[in-house]
Amino acid sequence: MLPPPPLVQDTHRPAERGPLGLTPDELTLLMRINQGVSNRRDRAALVKAIAGVVHGVLPADRITIVIPGSECADVSISFVDGDTQSEDERIPHAAVSTWVARNRQAAIVSSPEQLRERFPTSAQSPIDEGVGSFVVLPLLTADRCLGTLEFMARAESAWDGYSARLLEEIGTIVAAALDNCLAYEQSRGLGDELQALLDVNVAVGRHLERDELFGALASCLRSLLPTERFGIEIPIEGGKLQGHLLTPRSELVEPTLPTVLPAEGTACDWVLQNQRWIVTSSRDELRERFPVTFDVMSQGGMESLVAMPLSSGSRCRGVLFFMAARKGAYEGLRRGLIERVANAVAVALDDCLAHEEVRRLRDQLAAENSYLQEEIRQDHNFTEFVGHSPVLLEVFRVVEQVAPTGSTVLILGETGTGKELIARAIHDRSPRKNRPLVKVNCAAISPGLVESELFGHVKGAFTGALQNRDGRFKLADGGTIFLDEVGELPPETQVRLLRVLQEQEFEPVGSGKTVKVDVRVIAATNRDLQTHVREGKFRADLFYRLHVLPLHLPPLRSRVDDIPALTQFFVQGFAKKFGKHVSQVASETMRRLCAYEWPGNVRELQNVIERAMVLASGPVLSIDESVLPGVALGSSTQPALATARDVDSLSRLAARSDADHTSFGTVTRQDILAVLAQTKWKIDGECGAAKLLKLHPNTLRSRMKKLGIRRTNDVA
Repeated sequence: MLPPPPLVQDTHRPAERGPLGLTPDELTLLMRINQGVSNRRDRAALVKAIAGVVHGVLPADRITIVIPGSECADVSISFVDGDTQSEDERIPHAAVSTWVARNRQAAIVSSPEQLRERFPTSAQSPIDEGVGSFVVLPLLTADRCLGTLEFMARAESAWDGYSARLLEEIGTIVAAALDNCLAYEQSRGLGDELQALLDVNVAVGRHLERDELFGALASCLRSLLPTERFGIEIPIEGGKLQGHLLTPRSELVEPTLPTVLPAEGTACDWVLQNQRWIVTSSRDELRERFPVTFDVMSQGGMESLVAMPLSSGSRCRGVLFFMAARKGAYEGLRRGLIERVANAVAVALDDCLAHEEVRRLRDQLAAENSYLQEEIRQDHNFTEFVGHSPVLLEVFRVVEQVAPTGSTVLILGETGTGKELIARAIHDRSPRKNRPLVKVNCAAISPGLVESELFGHVKGAFTGALQNRDGRFKLADGGTIFLDEVGELPPETQVRLLRVLQEQEFEPVGSGKTVKVDVRVIAATNRDLQTHVREGKFRADLFYRLHVLPLHLPPLRSRVDDIPALTQFFVQGFAKKFGKHVSQVASETMRRLCAYEWPGNVRELQNVIERAMVLASGPVLSIDESVLPGVALGSSTQPALATARDVDSLSRLAARSDADHTSFGTVTRQDILAVLAQTKWKIDGECGAAKLLKLHPNTLRSRMKKLGIRRTNDVA
């Protein structure tokens, strides 16, 4: 089919014009243009349709539709003769299009000289491209100017014979068609955005693990915004931010890459604090306000940034950010959709962090429960110290002083003196009493596993490490750890323990991740650590770090006065355990127990009483002399003890005192003197006057001083 003849104006005979002031040929052209563009859905097809209609009718060698609004205007070009299109090119004469759109008037340029005169800033580019003349039409709707339509010709004065009304009607038809194209593109884009939002909601609803959630989000959001780097920043302790970055460069979901940065000086910290967006076109805008973010973007070659708060209720749980290598990548950003996406991500992040906290607490409770069950299975036969000897009371006084401080305590003493009980007493009187006291016997752990036991390990750290395991220091976080027999630690473990004491942090075996804890350390040993330091068996720096508050426990032979009370305590406990009715200890047995040296201290005494209770067959406990070898009852080196007859007499006196006297105020001077005479002026101890009178020794001494009671050989 041949194209219609060109619209040539006849200067000898005026053409007949219809109601619109157009000739029949012009009306035919407008009808063909309207039919050609009416069903077009995108701009490229629209321009191509216009080119097909005007080919051979209008002197146009190139047709361009310009929609201004950014540095690189959205442009569609069609070469009429070559039938080629290209998009997103720079406008060759931007000043002309801008003038037409602003003034809503057509511009007709007949020659390069006229172009230089009217639009000098745009003159050279069209001339270099061989344009002789052109017309630029505004594309007007009822309320706005969509852009411009440009017809360019190689010949000069090619548009001089065409009526302004014809060109105006062409612009009106094309404007209506372009409005339809833009509406369709917008609806299609809205559909894509709604689909993206749906994908985000589906993704966040399926995942509670952080890595899985972030991976799913990256897959959904990588096409939503132009970006080379996407991530979420989460505030952590110590004024820092933990960033999870994901670079959407491949179709596979890449693992998140956690990094830690100081919060100060970052754009994300500002977003967290103010719960407001930040959108930048160039990283230079961040140089002064956020130097840390500027450095990070410079190192990664990023130019544009958009960061938005992830708020759930009144809390801001993190920051969602996108970075792009192109300047101005986020200009004209449609915040409505992104805000809806951010809200969905905030809810998902809140659920994820809550799930992590619940899981952490669950694992912590499970670990503590397992540890406590292990402790319960151990055979604890007593839970507190028994006795009131002066040396033991001095220990209690020191415990009351050091317990609230939180400082490291080193308990020194022979085996069996009750170092673990003292550690428990310190913990129970400290602000950490509601958190666990974790006990570790360093001598009972093999050297190859001691670090794993103390600091934990990750899966695959060594043969048999089939899963991650928290060490004793992690279990004791917020509480106290008791390192018994600390002198048995291997040298390499001593180095790591020193770091924990100094920095309160460590790395599990096989892991490069640092774990911070808040733990009070109580150590104990029966070794002479100073001698070990001189011999090179124990690190001097660790010794001085442990030796902050040393506490010496006396051996049982230094507190003989407590042996009768301890004996009675153990007898009652084992009688209940074994179901035996043993209520008394033979006087000869008690004398033998008090005379023995007890190299194993309280633990040895406990074992001796347990054996005797197992073999006991009557109500009175008796221990054969073969059980305690080397005891000489008449030896002058042992403390003087009351005879059996004296004990019986004193017991009757105490019973009479209980019946006749209801308070200390009714105890007469004669009563005190009588009891002192019977006890040979012994005040403290099981067979002392204070015990028989049901008084504290210091109270009795105060009363004696007030009544003027003293031995004749006392010095005034």
